[in-house]
Amino acid sequence: MRILLTNDDGIHAPGLQVLERIASRLSDDIWICAPDEEQSGAGHSLTLTRPVRLKQHDARRFSVTGTPTDAVTMALKKVMPDKPDLILSGVNRGANLGDDVTYSGTVSAAFEGALAGVRAIALSQVYTKEGLGANVPFDAAEHWGEQVLRPLLDTPFADRTLVNVNFPPVGTEGVKGIRVVRQGFHDYARGSVVEGLDPRGFPYFWFGLHGIEHTPGHQTDLEAIADGYISVTPLQLDLTHEASLAALAGRYA
Repeated sequence: MRILLTNDDGIHAPGLQVLERIASRLSDDIWICAPDEEQSGAGHSLTLTRPVRLKQHDARRFSVTGTPTDAVTMALKKVMPDKPDLILSGVNRGANLGDDVTYSGTVSAAFEGALAGVRAIALSQVYTKEGLGANVPFDAAEHWGEQVLRPLLDTPFADRTLVNVNFPPVGTEGVKGIRVVRQGFHDYARGSVVEGLDPRGFPYFWFGLHGIEHTPGHQTDLEAIADGYISVTPLQLDLTHEASLAALAGRYA
Protein backbone atom coordinates (compact mmCIF):
# COMPACT_ATOMS: atom_id res chain seq x y z
CA MET A 1 0.00 0.00 0.00
CA ARG A 2 1.39 3.37 -1.06
CA ILE A 3 0.61 6.14 1.46
CA LEU A 4 0.94 9.90 1.02
CA LEU A 5 1.34 11.95 4.20
CA THR A 6 0.63 15.67 4.40
CA ASN A 7 -0.54 18.28 6.90
CA ASP A 8 -1.12 21.98 7.47
CA ASP A 9 1.37 22.47 10.32
CA GLY A 10 4.38 22.23 8.03
CA ILE A 11 7.03 19.74 7.00
CA HIS A 12 8.86 19.95 10.36
CA ALA A 13 5.78 19.66 12.59
CA PRO A 14 5.89 17.14 15.47
CA GLY A 15 2.47 15.83 14.46
CA LEU A 16 3.80 14.82 11.05
CA GLN A 17 6.52 12.82 12.77
CA VAL A 18 3.82 11.08 14.79
CA LEU A 19 1.90 10.35 11.59
CA GLU A 20 5.03 8.86 10.01
CA ARG A 21 5.35 6.43 12.88
CA ILE A 22 1.68 5.48 12.64
CA ALA A 23 1.88 5.02 8.86
CA SER A 24 5.03 2.90 9.15
CA ARG A 25 2.96 0.29 10.98
CA LEU A 26 0.71 0.05 7.93
CA SER A 27 3.20 0.18 5.05
CA ASP A 28 6.84 0.74 4.10
CA ASP A 29 5.91 2.68 0.94
CA ILE A 30 5.44 6.13 2.46
CA TRP A 31 5.71 9.48 0.69
CA ILE A 32 5.53 12.95 2.26
CA CYS A 33 4.57 16.25 0.66
CA ALA A 34 3.63 19.06 3.04
CA PRO A 35 3.74 22.86 3.22
CA ASP A 36 7.16 24.25 4.06
CA GLU A 37 5.64 26.30 6.90
CA GLU A 38 2.47 26.36 8.97
CA GLN A 39 -0.75 26.86 7.00
CA SER A 40 -3.34 26.48 9.77
CA GLY A 41 -6.67 27.98 8.77
CA ALA A 42 -5.80 27.91 5.08
CA GLY A 43 -8.92 25.89 4.30
CA HIS A 44 -9.23 24.48 0.80
CA SER A 45 -7.27 27.34 -0.76
CA LEU A 46 -5.18 26.92 -3.90
CA THR A 47 -2.25 29.19 -4.74
CA LEU A 48 -3.00 30.98 -8.02
CA THR A 49 -1.32 34.40 -7.87
CA ARG A 50 2.30 33.33 -7.36
CA PRO A 51 4.45 30.33 -8.29
CA VAL A 52 4.62 27.30 -6.02
CA ARG A 53 8.11 25.95 -5.42
CA LEU A 54 8.91 22.34 -4.64
CA LYS A 55 11.81 21.31 -2.39
CA GLN A 56 13.10 17.75 -2.09
CA HIS A 57 14.45 16.76 1.33
CA ASP A 58 15.14 13.09 0.56
CA ALA A 59 13.94 10.40 -1.84
CA ARG A 60 10.31 10.46 -0.68
CA ARG A 61 10.07 13.67 1.36
CA PHE A 62 9.07 16.99 -0.25
CA SER A 63 7.75 20.38 0.80
CA VAL A 64 5.99 23.15 -1.11
CA THR A 65 5.78 26.92 -0.71
CA GLY A 66 2.01 26.82 -0.56
CA THR A 67 -1.11 25.46 1.07
CA PRO A 68 -2.07 21.90 2.02
CA THR A 69 -4.14 21.74 -1.17
CA ASP A 70 -1.06 22.74 -3.15
CA ALA A 71 0.95 20.03 -1.40
CA VAL A 72 -1.49 17.27 -2.32
CA THR A 73 -1.81 18.56 -5.88
CA MET A 74 1.97 18.64 -6.33
CA ALA A 75 2.34 15.18 -4.80
CA LEU A 76 -0.21 13.67 -7.17
CA LYS A 77 0.93 15.48 -10.31
CA LYS A 78 4.69 15.97 -9.90
CA VAL A 79 6.14 13.96 -7.04
CA MET A 80 4.68 10.45 -6.91
CA PRO A 81 5.20 7.97 -9.73
CA ASP A 82 1.71 6.53 -9.26
CA LYS A 83 -1.44 7.56 -7.44
CA PRO A 84 -1.34 6.60 -3.74
CA ASP A 85 -3.75 4.12 -2.22
CA LEU A 86 -4.25 6.28 0.85
CA ILE A 87 -3.75 9.91 1.91
CA LEU A 88 -3.31 10.69 5.60
CA SER A 89 -3.35 14.32 6.69
CA GLY A 90 -2.12 15.36 10.13
CA VAL A 91 -1.65 14.68 12.88
CA ASN A 92 -2.89 18.22 13.37
CA ARG A 93 -1.88 20.19 16.43
CA GLY A 94 -5.36 21.03 17.70
CA ALA A 95 -8.97 20.07 17.13
CA ASN A 96 -10.79 19.90 13.82
CA LEU A 97 -14.31 19.50 15.14
CA GLY A 98 -17.67 20.82 14.03
CA ASP A 99 -17.34 23.80 11.72
CA ASP A 100 -13.55 23.72 12.10
CA VAL A 101 -13.51 21.51 9.01
CA THR A 102 -14.37 24.45 6.73
CA TYR A 103 -11.33 26.40 7.95
CA SER A 104 -8.97 23.47 8.39
CA GLY A 105 -6.03 22.95 6.08
CA THR A 106 -5.68 19.45 7.53
CA VAL A 107 -9.18 18.43 6.50
CA SER A 108 -8.90 20.30 3.21
CA ALA A 109 -5.83 18.28 2.24
CA ALA A 110 -7.97 15.17 2.70
CA PHE A 111 -10.74 16.87 0.69
CA GLU A 112 -8.28 17.30 -2.18
CA GLY A 113 -7.40 13.62 -1.99
CA ALA A 114 -11.06 12.67 -2.10
CA LEU A 115 -11.54 14.88 -5.17
CA ALA A 116 -8.74 12.93 -6.84
CA GLY A 117 -10.44 9.65 -6.05
CA VAL A 118 -8.01 8.61 -3.31
CA ARG A 119 -9.09 7.24 0.07
CA ALA A 120 -8.36 10.12 2.44
CA ILE A 121 -8.37 10.50 6.23
CA ALA A 122 -7.67 13.59 8.35
CA LEU A 123 -6.31 13.16 11.89
CA SER A 124 -6.14 15.77 14.65
CA GLN A 125 -5.00 15.79 18.27
CA VAL A 126 -7.18 17.93 20.53
CA TYR A 127 -5.37 19.65 23.39
CA THR A 128 -6.30 21.68 26.45
CA LYS A 129 -5.06 25.18 27.28
CA GLU A 130 -2.29 23.55 29.30
CA GLY A 131 -0.97 22.12 26.03
CA LEU A 132 -0.49 25.47 24.33
CA GLY A 133 2.82 26.23 22.68
CA ALA A 134 5.24 23.57 21.52
CA ASN A 135 4.34 21.06 24.20
CA VAL A 136 1.14 19.57 22.79
CA PRO A 137 1.05 15.88 23.76
CA PHE A 138 0.27 13.49 20.89
CA ASP A 139 0.13 10.39 23.11
CA ALA A 140 -3.49 9.51 22.33
CA ALA A 141 -2.96 9.85 18.57
CA GLU A 142 0.28 7.87 18.56
CA HIS A 143 -1.09 5.05 20.70
CA TRP A 144 -4.53 4.76 19.06
CA GLY A 145 -3.73 5.84 15.49
CA GLU A 146 -3.19 2.40 14.01
CA GLN A 147 -6.23 0.98 15.81
CA VAL A 148 -8.43 3.71 14.34
CA LEU A 149 -7.02 3.48 10.82
CA ARG A 150 -6.95 -0.28 10.22
CA PRO A 151 -10.74 -0.76 10.03
CA LEU A 152 -10.89 2.12 7.52
CA LEU A 153 -8.39 0.58 5.10
CA ASP A 154 -10.85 -1.89 3.59
CA THR A 155 -14.08 -0.01 4.37
CA PRO A 156 -15.77 1.21 1.16
CA PHE A 157 -15.75 5.01 0.89
CA ALA A 158 -18.43 6.64 -1.25
CA ASP A 159 -17.15 8.90 -4.04
CA ARG A 160 -16.04 12.37 -2.89
CA THR A 161 -16.09 11.48 0.78
CA LEU A 162 -13.43 11.32 3.48
CA VAL A 163 -13.14 10.54 7.18
CA ASN A 164 -12.26 13.05 9.89
CA VAL A 165 -10.66 11.66 13.07
CA ASN A 166 -10.04 13.56 16.30
CA PHE A 167 -8.21 12.26 19.39
CA PRO A 168 -9.27 13.56 22.82
CA PRO A 169 -6.92 15.59 25.05
CA VAL A 170 -6.15 12.73 27.42
CA GLY A 171 -3.35 10.26 27.98
CA THR A 172 -3.37 6.87 26.30
CA GLU A 173 -5.10 5.21 29.25
CA GLY A 174 -7.74 7.94 29.40
CA VAL A 175 -9.22 7.20 25.94
CA LYS A 176 -12.57 5.50 26.50
CA GLY A 177 -12.94 4.14 22.97
CA ILE A 178 -14.00 5.16 19.49
CA ARG A 179 -17.31 6.73 18.46
CA VAL A 180 -18.62 7.19 14.92
CA VAL A 181 -20.52 10.47 15.11
CA ARG A 182 -21.82 13.30 12.98
CA GLN A 183 -20.25 16.74 12.63
CA GLY A 184 -21.12 19.21 15.37
CA PHE A 185 -21.79 22.93 15.32
CA HIS A 186 -19.54 25.66 16.73
CA ASP A 187 -20.82 29.15 17.47
CA TYR A 188 -17.95 31.08 15.92
CA ALA A 189 -19.82 34.36 16.45
CA ARG A 190 -18.66 34.07 20.06
CA GLY A 191 -14.98 33.80 19.12
CA SER A 192 -12.70 36.62 20.19
CA VAL A 193 -10.66 39.24 18.38
CA VAL A 194 -7.64 40.23 20.46
CA GLU A 195 -6.35 43.77 19.92
CA GLY A 196 -2.84 44.95 20.73
CA LEU A 197 -0.05 47.32 19.75
CA ASP A 198 3.08 46.27 17.88
CA PRO A 199 6.52 47.55 18.97
CA ARG A 200 6.13 50.59 16.68
CA GLY A 201 2.82 51.55 18.25
CA PHE A 202 0.53 50.41 15.45
CA PRO A 203 -2.60 48.42 16.33
CA TYR A 204 -2.99 44.80 15.29
CA PHE A 205 -5.78 42.26 15.62
CA TRP A 206 -5.45 38.54 16.29
CA PHE A 207 -8.34 36.13 15.93
CA GLY A 208 -8.83 34.05 19.05
CA LEU A 209 -10.64 30.75 19.47
CA HIS A 210 -11.50 30.90 23.17
CA GLY A 211 -15.11 31.40 24.15
CA ILE A 212 -16.47 29.41 21.20
CA GLU A 213 -19.56 27.43 22.17
CA HIS A 214 -21.41 24.59 20.50
CA THR A 215 -24.87 23.14 20.50
CA PRO A 216 -24.78 20.24 23.00
CA GLY A 217 -26.82 17.07 23.20
CA HIS A 218 -26.67 15.93 19.58
CA GLN A 219 -24.12 13.10 19.86
CA THR A 220 -21.62 14.82 17.61
CA ASP A 221 -17.83 14.88 17.37
CA LEU A 222 -17.83 17.65 19.97
CA GLU A 223 -19.59 15.50 22.58
CA ALA A 224 -17.45 12.47 21.77
CA ILE A 225 -14.24 14.40 22.46
CA ALA A 226 -15.68 16.00 25.60
CA ASP A 227 -16.54 12.51 26.87
CA GLY A 228 -13.02 11.20 26.24
CA TYR A 229 -13.70 9.24 23.05
CA ILE A 230 -11.97 9.33 19.66
CA SER A 231 -14.39 10.80 17.11
CA VAL A 232 -14.68 9.33 13.62
CA THR A 233 -16.84 11.37 11.25
CA PRO A 234 -17.53 10.75 7.54
CA LEU A 235 -17.63 13.97 5.52
CA GLN A 236 -18.72 14.74 1.97
CA LEU A 237 -17.70 17.38 -0.54
CA ASP A 238 -21.24 17.90 -1.86
CA LEU A 239 -22.54 20.84 0.21
CA THR A 240 -25.93 20.98 -1.53
CA HIS A 241 -28.80 21.46 0.92
CA GLU A 242 -31.21 18.96 -0.59
CA ALA A 243 -34.23 20.10 1.42
CA SER A 244 -34.03 23.59 -0.11
CA LEU A 245 -33.87 22.53 -3.77
CA ALA A 246 -37.61 22.24 -4.37
CA ALA A 247 -38.46 25.45 -2.49
CA LEU A 248 -35.88 27.47 -4.43
CA ALA A 249 -36.90 25.91 -7.74
CA GLY A 250 -40.46 27.02 -7.00
CA ARG A 251 -39.27 30.62 -6.73
CA TYR A 252 -38.12 30.53 -10.34
CA ALA A 253 -41.00 28.53 -11.82
